[in-house]
Amino acid sequence: MQFRDLKTQYQQLKPEIDAAIAEVLENANFISGRQVGELEEELAQYVGVKHCITCGNGTDALSMMMMAWNIGKGDAVFVPDFTFFASGEIVSFEGATPVFYDVCMDTFNADVTSLENSIINVLNEGKLTPRAIIAVDLFGLPANYIKLEEIAKKYKLLLLEDGAQGFGGKIGERRVGSFGDAATTSFFPAKPLGCYGDGGAIFTNDDNIAELLKSIRVHGKGSFKYDNVRIGWNSRLDTLQAAILKVKFKAFREYELEEVNRVADTYRKELMGVVKIPVVREGFYSSWAQYTLQLSSKDERDQVQEALKEKGIPTIVYYPKPMHQQVAFSGNKMYVECPNTEKLCDTVLSLPMHPYLSNSDIQEIAMAVKLAINKKS
Repeated sequence: MQFRDLKTQYQQLKPEIDAAIAEVLENANFISGRQVGELEEELAQYVGVKHCITCGNGTDALSMMMMAWNIGKGDAVFVPDFTFFASGEIVSFEGATPVFYDVCMDTFNADVTSLENSIINVLNEGKLTPRAIIAVDLFGLPANYIKLEEIAKKYKLLLLEDGAQGFGGKIGERRVGSFGDAATTSFFPAKPLGCYGDGGAIFTNDDNIAELLKSIRVHGKGSFKYDNVRIGWNSRLDTLQAAILKVKFKAFREYELEEVNRVADTYRKELMGVVKIPVVREGFYSSWAQYTLQLSSKDERDQVQEALKEKGIPTIVYYPKPMHQQVAFSGNKMYVECPNTEKLCDTVLSLPMHPYLSNSDIQEIAMAVKLAINKKS
C-alpha cells in the first residue's frame, strides 16, 4: 500500500505523459518552452487570477514574493507555528524575522486571535516593523481568509497565501491561489497537483508584481536575456515538468479532486466516533493533501502508528516539532504561546491519501485504526 500512489497514477496517465515528454525531447526546447506558458495560462484561469508565474519550487515561490515585497531586516512576518519549515525559513532567508502564531485545533489552520495577539506584541515591543502575514492551507484545506483579510486590512499588512498543500481547495466559489495579495503553490510530487521533480508557482492580480517576478526568476533580466536590471535568481520551471503537469492537471480537474473527496468522505464514515477526524467547515472545500487524525496522546499516536506499520500501512507525522522549537530558530523568541500546535505535534497522524485508494483499501486502513485504538484502550 502506498501513502501517495504516484505509480498507479502514472499507469493511468502513461500514454499521455509519455507523449508529452516525447514532444519536449523531440523539440529539444528544455528551458522556457511553449508548454510553460500554456500551463501558466491554464493555472491562472483555473484559480481565477490574472497572472501565474511558475518557478523552480514552492520554496522559491515564497522567497520570490518576499523579494518582490522588499521584505528584509527589521521586518516582522507572521507565520503559523504548525507548518512545514519553508514557511518560516524564507522569512529568515531574506533577513526578516518570522513571528509565530498558533493554529486552530479542528482545522490545523490560522487562529486569528493568536495572530492578532502576535501582531499587537510586535507593535508594543516596537523593535520590528510588521509587514506581512503568511497563512498556510494545511493538508488541503484553505485557511479562513475571510477573517485573515480583515486582520491584514486592520493592521495594513500584506497577506501571502501559502497554498503548497491546498491547490484545488475553495471557499465558496473562490479557489486556493486567489486569496490575499498574492499566493504560492508547490508542484512537489506528493502535492495535490505534483510534477516529477520540483516546481512551484505564484498567483497574483498585480501587473507590476507579475513583471517583477518574471524578472527575478531569470537573473533579474530586463528587456532581454543579457540586460540585467536587478539581482535575481535562476528559478524556472523546466519544460519537461510543465508538459507533465499539463497532463496531470487535466486529470486533476476531471476526476482526481472529486476522488480524493470521495476517499475523505469514506474515511469520515468509517472513523467518525472512533477517533478525532479532520473538520471541513461549511462553505469550505478541501483538496486533501493529507488525511490527518488526532489521537489522545503522543503514546497513543505512536502505538497506533506502530500497529499500522506492522500491517504494512504507511503513515506519516506532519509535523513532529513546532516551528518555534526548531533549532534553526533557536535565537528567535518572537512568538505567542502556541499550546494547540504543541499538542498537535504530539497527537497527529496522517493516513494514506490519494485519488486511487479503493473503498476496500480505506476499510482495511480504518479497521486497522479501530483495532489499534481498541487494543490500547
